[in-house]
Amino acid sequence: MEKSLTENSDSFDYILKTRTTVHNFNPEPVPKNVIDAALEAFVTAPNHFLTKPWRIYVLGERIIEKIVDLNTDQIRSEKGEKLAMLKKERWSSVPCWILINCVYSDDQFRFQEDYASCACGIQNMMLSLWAKGYGSKWTTGPITRHPKFSEIVDFDPKSEVVVGLLWSGLPKDLPKGKKRDAQTNVNWLL
Repeated sequence: MEKSLTENSDSFDYILKTRTTVHNFNPEPVPKNVIDAALEAFVTAPNHFLTKPWRIYVLGERIIEKIVDLNTDQIRSEKGEKLAMLKKERWSSVPCWILINCVYSDDQFRFQEDYASCACGIQNMMLSLWAKGYGSKWTTGPITRHPKFSEIVDFDPKSEVVVGLLWSGLPKDLPKGKKRDAQTNVNWLL
């Protein structure tokens, strides 16, 4: 017997309303089946004309270490050794890194639609992870725009743009929930 579309709506609303950005993770790896489910959730995002403009990179330890080292060097040169080592420790403790890029299009309107599709996909991934007990953080920090970043991950920055670097893992702690007002910046035009 098929389930109705509203049968699990309360649990979905709960996932939507409780999801929060997690900054600190426990060291246990995220199981592959959890990552696979998040990737499946990603591709359910709206995607005009099915262009599939995303390029997703599930980063392994060697790549992560190179990114952490690049960030450490950058922080060290800008803000000193102490902060560099704190960031290195924190970044090294993130168990799962997934990079989501969007392919450029010569058609600016198509590119906006494609970028939006990638953003929707990231949100779907975050909700999928949250539903399974894994937190996530969507970041686009300066390191993702560093010229060496694309070399490390091995993508052409003239063909792809970073939409987000998604960190994930079991939450070490949860930030206090922020009150969100559904009426902020909403205009009802009759």
